[in-house]
Parts: sequence; C-alpha cells; structure tokens
Amino acid sequence: MQKMLKKIARQEGVPVKYLRENIKQGTIILLRNKKHKITPLAIGKGLSTKVNANIGTSPDLVNLKLEINKLNTAIKAGADTVMDLSTGGDIDRIRKEIIQASKVPIGTVPIYQVAIDSRKRKKSFINASVDEIFEVIEKHLADGVDFITVHCGVTKESIRGMRRKKRLCGVVSRGGSIMIEWMTFNKKENPLYEYYDRLLKLAKKYNATLSLGDGLRPGAIADATDRYQIKELIVIGELVKRAWAEGVSVMVEGPGHIPINEIEANILLEKNICANAPFYVLGPLVTDSGAGYDHIVAAIGGALAAYYGADFLCYVTPSEHLGLPNVREVEEGVIATKLAAHAADIARGIKSARLRDLEVSRARYSLRWDKLLKLLLYPDKAKKIFERKKSKSSFTCTMCGEFCAMKKTKEIIKGSK
Repeated sequence: MQKMLKKIARQEGVPVKYLRENIKQGTIILLRNKKHKITPLAIGKGLSTKVNANIGTSPDLVNLKLEINKLNTAIKAGADTVMDLSTGGDIDRIRKEIIQASKVPIGTVPIYQVAIDSRKRKKSFINASVDEIFEVIEKHLADGVDFITVHCGVTKESIRGMRRKKRLCGVVSRGGSIMIEWMTFNKKENPLYEYYDRLLKLAKKYNATLSLGDGLRPGAIADATDRYQIKELIVIGELVKRAWAEGVSVMVEGPGHIPINEIEANILLEKNICANAPFYVLGPLVTDSGAGYDHIVAAIGGALAAYYGADFLCYVTPSEHLGLPNVREVEEGVIATKLAAHAADIARGIKSARLRDLEVSRARYSLRWDKLLKLLLYPDKAKKIFERKKSKSSFTCTMCGEFCAMKKTKEIIKGSK
C-alpha cells in the first residue's frame, strides 16, 4: 500500500502524507475493486482533474466488438475511467469483456440491468424485489466493477410536489426515472435509500466506490438549480457521511444542464453540503441548443466546473441527445473534456499542467516544431495540419510565413547583441 501511495503521490505532485490524510477524510478516493487488477486511480482534493468516458450498447445497437473498440479508443485518447452503460444484448458478457480488456477503472449503473432482466423474465421492473435489485448490484461488484452509480437520493421527500410543480424536462436520468417508477407503483421508499446499509456492506466487501447518482439532475437550463436538484443533494450529503462512518469510498454526481452563471454556486453547494466529497459532473452543458456539438458545450462547462472545484468530469460526445456515439465521437468527446480538464488544472496551479504548457511555449518560441509537436496533448492531428503544406519561409508555418512574429523577434534580439 505504501509503495502504491508513493507512486500516486509522485504522479500527482503531492506529498504522500497529504494523500493519506485526504483518503482517510474521504476527500480523495482510490478507484479499484479488489477483483480488478489495475493501478488505483486517485480522484479528489488538490489532484489533477480526471475524465470519464461512457460507452455501452443500446436496445437498438448491440455490437461487443464495437464497444471494445470504443473502450480502447477512449483510453488512448486519455480517459481515466470508462463507464459501461449497456442496455442491450448480453449485459453480463459485455460487462465482463470490458472489465477484462480495461486497464483503467470501470463503472456501471446496475439498476439498468435490473430493468433489463425483468423484461427478459417477461415482467415489469416495478415488480422487481429488493433482493433482486441487490443481487444484480453484487453481481456487478463480484465481476470487478470499480465504481457503481446508485440513485439513493431519489426519495419520497426529494420528489414530493413534482406532480404539481412540473419541470420543463422532468426527470432525464434513466436511473432516476426507473427508481421513481418503482417507488410510485409499490408505494414504498427507494430501496437503495431504505437499505443503504446493505449497499454499504457490499461496497466495503469488494473495496468498490459508490457514485451517488444525481437522479434529479436538471436536463434543461430552465430546470437548473431547482428545488428537486437541491433536495436530492441534501439527502446525498447525509449519505456521504454515513458511508464515511462505515469506511466506504463515495463520490457525488452532479448536473447536468447548468448556465455558466450558476456553475460556481453549484460546486460550492456540493462541497459544502457533502463535506468536500469528490464531485463528478456531467459536463455541465451550458446551453440546450448545441446538439451535434455538445462535446464543445460540455467542455466549456467542464473547464469552469473543474476550476471551481469539481474533481471528475464525465465526457459528452457530439451525439449526446441524438444517438449512440460511434468510435470517432467517443474520441472527440474525450479530447474535448481532457482539454477542459487541462485548462482548469493550469488555472488551479497543478504543477504538471503548468509545466507542460511552459515547455510547449518554449518550443514554439524556439521554432522547434519537432519538439513542439511531441509535447502537445494531441500531437497527431497537429502534425497532419502542420505538414499538409510547407511554408516558403524556413522554420515557420503557413499561417504567417516570412512575417512570423516569433521569428522576427528572435532575429531582432540576435541582431541587437
């Protein structure tokens, strides 16, 4: 354990003591199920911003080979974790194959499979028993899933009044809507909340992390930071402390569709209500009008969210709100979010991020294109652009040619000596 902590501390540029103390406090988590043989991933206070990529089948498109390709593409592009959100095909086989093929932590949403298994048994999810729900959760953890999203904060109290005071876009979380449907039909409390202690025991058994899902996150700018979102967050804050009391690792999931002027307040609310537990945000998306380019919309929100204190960004692809992403869209989503995370890390004073940009700038000023291209976060595309047409002037690109300001500056300085 000590050797592992030293390695992580060295990678993150923080003292081992700092790492150990924050892990103990719950403000830094290590993602690794004891059955998944990977290097743990550290997420949380004072560390570099991490990025997650979602992959997975749908009822309309099932192709395991394609999903493995997405997994490998996401990891190559820089994803720190990958979530398998499959809802079509042989869910068990897909999950096991993805875990086996992955060198990064894998997350899932077990409640999806509860609904799928119910349909296979020709009955509705609303008839699923509490035991059936927890059997699926343990199945995921036993397979080696490192973190699971569980919508424990969707309670009778948190959704009270929703029928009278409707949102513009209602509930957009699949997991959240599934739990509300079960609660409404059975006239009972959310089993993930009512039997939370049972959930904690399972997480502890496998050394897995609970990602406390935002089942009532806003799915439209008009619904941002409303009473339902905040009521759920208050419940989650209580659940964070209960998890810590049992020695269970947790993080908190956040919105969603949030306008730029509300991002800072949302981060401050989560950090205050949830006692600085690591915050995992989807985007956030800062406009509802960017479909087709939502990876850019999410990168704008993600950079701000991470700067204000979010620890973990879930990517969004260009196909968000439109369809299942293809391999290229997975790559574009990771790249956009990774750049947002890097930009935030520079502003937050993360040494490795600032050092990279310093070296890039030195190479650029020296007109050392070979070195510059190697230092970039994504050199392949940059190299293709640079090499597609050579400048007539030596040591410059075709943007400025002989009028390159940096080349002129170097010549002036050299000539004045």
